[in-house]
Amino acid sequence: MLRNKYVEEYINRWKDGELILNDKRVKLIGLIETIILPRSDLYYFDEEQIENYINFSESWYFELDDWEKFIAPFIFLFTLEDDETVFDEFLIVGGRGKGKNGFISTLSNYFISSLHGIDYYDVSIVANSEKQAKRSHKECYQVIKKKGNEDLEEEFEAYKSSITSRETQSTFEYKTSNASSQDGGREGAVIYDEFHEMENSEIVDVFSGGLGKVDHGRQFFIGTKGFVREGYFDTKYRESEDILNGLTEFIGVFPFICELDDIGEMDKPELWPKANPALQPPLNKRGKRLLTRIMKEYKKLATEPSGRPAFVTKRMNFIEDKMENSVATKEELTATNRPFFKLDSVPIGGLDFGSVRDFATCGLLFKKKDEYAFKSFTFAMKQFCDVHYGYSLKEQVVGSEKKAPIKSWEKMGLMKVVNEPSLNPKHVVNWFVEARNQYGVRMIVLDNYKADILGPMLEKEGFEVVRLRKPSNLHPLLAPRVEDGFANSKFIFGDNPLMRWFTNNIYVKETEDGKKFLKKEEIKRKTDGFQAFIHALYKANELEDQVDYNSAFDMLDELDF
Repeated sequence: MLRNKYVEEYINRWKDGELILNDKRVKLIGLIETIILPRSDLYYFDEEQIENYINFSESWYFELDDWEKFIAPFIFLFTLEDDETVFDEFLIVGGRGKGKNGFISTLSNYFISSLHGIDYYDVSIVANSEKQAKRSHKECYQVIKKKGNEDLEEEFEAYKSSITSRETQSTFEYKTSNASSQDGGREGAVIYDEFHEMENSEIVDVFSGGLGKVDHGRQFFIGTKGFVREGYFDTKYRESEDILNGLTEFIGVFPFICELDDIGEMDKPELWPKANPALQPPLNKRGKRLLTRIMKEYKKLATEPSGRPAFVTKRMNFIEDKMENSVATKEELTATNRPFFKLDSVPIGGLDFGSVRDFATCGLLFKKKDEYAFKSFTFAMKQFCDVHYGYSLKEQVVGSEKKAPIKSWEKMGLMKVVNEPSLNPKHVVNWFVEARNQYGVRMIVLDNYKADILGPMLEKEGFEVVRLRKPSNLHPLLAPRVEDGFANSKFIFGDNPLMRWFTNNIYVKETEDGKKFLKKEEIKRKTDGFQAFIHALYKANELEDQVDYNSAFDMLDELDF
């Protein structure tokens, strides 16, 4: 059985009711107790490194919080077989003010020191802005240069742009997250500060390429949930959720996530340590100042409710499911599962054909009074479905939100999986020809991206084709109609979970030009059906209301001429 006093103390304090932990940290402890601690035959804690780091930090910087001492042993957890790190990625997420920059400072300074003892173990801290990236570096520089710290100044050659250990020749520098201006070096550790602001993985790809050239390479992702949906943060967060839920192996990535479990806990200050471990009683001087500041912000919400999104997201590390982030709530999506009204008028056709190698969706938009019915059908490429959804497996795995039950939707008649090198546009044309025979559709609205291929083919069949040069430019105009439609249950998709999946994969982003409907995830979470719906909705004003002629004639019969 593996033993470490800091890990044991943290776990025992929680079991004794002294620590207030959120669900994800409880799950993390469960994984540690079942997968790591029993395996003394595979792993070992480097107690010397753990003590060296903690003593170094508390001698030159400040006393570490319990959560920092809990994480530290896992930074120095190694395999018995080849002395490799068990965890080379650390995801540390929590409410603003928990002390992440201090943690970054102590780790960075220690890693390049002679106590760590690895030559050329360079450390880079990466942030979205130079000001943020310099914060921990500046703290290290000031500590080294502080009067009375001559021993540090003797070991480290400190400049405002870099700090170098004279013995190990390891260097600590700060970088900005501009991938085009950076080159991967020979980093021993890379720390991504405020990584919730990263829109994609470009900068991580650059710096991670340099890892592995020195021993014990590590990456640290530190931040809060932030407002960038769905950027790199959400990708890493979902990966961590899969680990904590037992869907992915608990090796390599150490997810330490602090957050409220429910938004109602925001009104219970005694539960705020779930989101911010620095608020865990007993409070030190810094913790007391932080609690006073957060309490002031909380009370201010009563008179300034516009500050709620920032408070909830940054302080409570919680994302509320509102229209600012999601195109529709769960309840609004469920409300689209209603039978169609009688489809007996001419609809508008909508088409999204983004790529010949994944999905394409055709749809028909009908209107009756204030309601819109959207009847859709999707074509999908077999190779894409095999790679991303396990389509050809005997039992398709649907273990997480990233998997889509393609076979089930195909059996429901909502889509067809096509085994071709690329999707033949003729499938789409034939679908609309059949739809015209049944419903009389004449106009089809599509993205200009594939209009050069499909436009002439559809026009040859006698359809009027409306080409949208850049559909996203129309989103701000359509946003009020979309919001009203979902909020007031005006949209009907029928018994179509595929269409609801498409819609659930959309988020709304506020831009200078207005709201735009964007993908939550670029590859697996497809949005073709929703975009086809939006295309058709652009021409919704040209739809004639469905008329209930039976009711109209009944009304005429009652009139006394």
